[in-house]
Amino acid sequence: MNSAADLARPHDQIRPVEIECGYLESNPASVLYKSGKTIVLCTASVETNVPPWMEGRGKGWVTAEYNMLPGSTSPRKRRDRSGKVDGRTTEIQRLIGRSLRAIVDLQALGERSITVDCDVLQADGGTRTASITGGYIALSLAVSQLASNPELDPAVDPAAVLRDSVAAISVGVIGQDVVLDLDYKLDSAADVDMNVIMTGSGRFIELQGTGEEATFDDAQLAELLRLGKIGIAELTQLQAAQLRSV
Repeated sequence: MNSAADLARPHDQIRPVEIECGYLESNPASVLYKSGKTIVLCTASVETNVPPWMEGRGKGWVTAEYNMLPGSTSPRKRRDRSGKVDGRTTEIQRLIGRSLRAIVDLQALGERSITVDCDVLQADGGTRTASITGGYIALSLAVSQLASNPELDPAVDPAAVLRDSVAAISVGVIGQDVVLDLDYKLDSAADVDMNVIMTGSGRFIELQGTGEEATFDDAQLAELLRLGKIGIAELTQLQAAQLRSV
């Protein structure tokens, strides 16, 4: 494919999104996040301690782990064993962690750690962006649960801990077309692909743009960012609506 003209949806439209909060009985801060055929299970777990290098500083920590289950792709993806994590996995989980920490006031969290686990159940492109978008919802649920615990000292104010929301989306150039929210087929055909991570208030957290044996100009970059903002705005509304309904 060297053109996106036969795309089943408009170029500025995201894939259908489904969000199910409280998916696991064992962890209320769990979210099953579906973006098209990509499915990610995001869970947030709280610990009453911080990494050793942060002890005594009165600040908390937010981190993330990312994993693709063996059956999430075809052919089967090998499991990471004996603590060995491949380079792609390491890069993605660091991206998720950075993106979430960008909207957290670690001082307001207190000396507590929150780990957001993102496990890909089915992959059809955009697993890292889905992990960030769903991971924020799980993080928000975990912070809300902290706030409802009267025994915590100091108390947790969700509005102080979470200064904003965060969502992520992919965009790409395919032939002469600029397309929002790439699935695997579109991503494989893209001459340029970019991941856009933004806050709900419209500030950029990170941009990852790469030409695949191709280059892109100022006009294409502007269109990539324009479409990325459209997608982020819609995802932010979906996140907020879901959290209001919990």
